[in-house]
Amino acid sequence: MLRAAAMLCLFALPVATLSAEEKPAPAAAKVQKLFDGKTLKGWKVNDEGFYEDHGEVTVKDGTIQLSKGDPATGIVIDGKPPTMNYEVRLEAMRVKGSDFFCGLTFPVGEAHQTLIIGGWGGGVTGVSNIDGMAAVENETTGYTEFENNKWYKIRIRVEPTKVQVWLDDEKIISYNPEGRQLGIWIEQDTTKPLGIGTWNTGAALKNIELETL
Repeated sequence: MLRAAAMLCLFALPVATLSAEEKPAPAAAKVQKLFDGKTLKGWKVNDEGFYEDHGEVTVKDGTIQLSKGDPATGIVIDGKPPTMNYEVRLEAMRVKGSDFFCGLTFPVGEAHQTLIIGGWGGGVTGVSNIDGMAAVENETTGYTEFENNKWYKIRIRVEPTKVQVWLDDEKIISYNPEGRQLGIWIEQDTTKPLGIGTWNTGAALKNIELETL
């Protein structure tokens, strides 16, 4: 009887509940949409340095339109992106011109790099700069015959011992940034910390997102 009474008392105890203040905060989303498809919210037009005489930047049909600049047009994130262990993904299309239609500047720890898609006459891919060498002359250099008015998927992954780039799901770049001299051309200095630009070329961008790893 005593045991039964004890059990009844135990079940009669009130169940503790967490207050709103005590409840754990939901985990931050790992994937952030950096473009809502309607506005430039979260971005600012790059109007400094070599981007001072930029072309018009508009949002149309779910894309960011970068008109040809003299020489450059671009956008820069309005905030502080992660500097390590992240991915940036987007789709880019060259609309007009024959130079790079996606110059993506991104942080690698305390340094910055620029991924060039379609530079030096329209086909060079690579990362500037590594040990003082540009995207056209270092270990990341590649070449692709890009077509105007065609979308290309671009993905870059930054980790302490490996920076990787995929173009349309094909890995085209992989290098270890440790112990290397990493930098960018002075022309891209105003695209830091995370920016996308073009050079004498019109382009369109969509599906821009960032994932923390």
